[in-house]
Amino acid sequence: MPKKVPSQALEVKDSISVGAVTTGKPLRADARRNRELILDVATKVFATEGLDVPIDEIANRAGIGIGTVYRHFPTKEELIEAVVFSFKQRLIEKASEMLEQNDPGQAFFNFLSLIVREGTGNKALIAALSRSGADIQRPLSGISLNFQNVLGELLNRAQQAGSVRSDIQVTDLTAILFSVLRTLEHNDDSGLSERILSVVCDGLRGRC
Repeated sequence: MPKKVPSQALEVKDSISVGAVTTGKPLRADARRNRELILDVATKVFATEGLDVPIDEIANRAGIGIGTVYRHFPTKEELIEAVVFSFKQRLIEKASEMLEQNDPGQAFFNFLSLIVREGTGNKALIAALSRSGADIQRPLSGISLNFQNVLGELLNRAQQAGSVRSDIQVTDLTAILFSVLRTLEHNDDSGLSERILSVVCDGLRGRC
């Protein structure tokens, strides 16, 4: 039986840096390649099979020794944190690109579609969004705050353009996204995800 990941594993330490080891020293080229390989394999495995996959299985699928994994990630929680960090960073980069689009409303709804499309059945991405949306009372910092800020920018631009209703706040939005992905977590019906996304977007649109 795979070892159960403690709930604390999802309490992401947003200060983590995916390009450095715990010592803070620069990585050698071979060490950097190993770290990137571990993250790549862990990202794919956690996304499709969930966070219960043991760390020795990650090492086996990466084709490297368990000791190498532990040198980069002394605990499984730290590996999960790095995977979640990379997901959020990629979403931030996508959102920043969409901020450059001329149509604020289209950019906003395109980003929501991107999150739902990539997040359906992706347990690691759901974990990433849970830190930004599951508890709207919790103060955010680091990568979670950056994600919320860029999402807020997309929302504000769309609201100013009249494309999104004015009474929605970014914390409402992250909670909605998290709830949608939780609903779709164990359902691979693309038709269902499209229908839910359509209902959510219709509810968010500005009133004429």
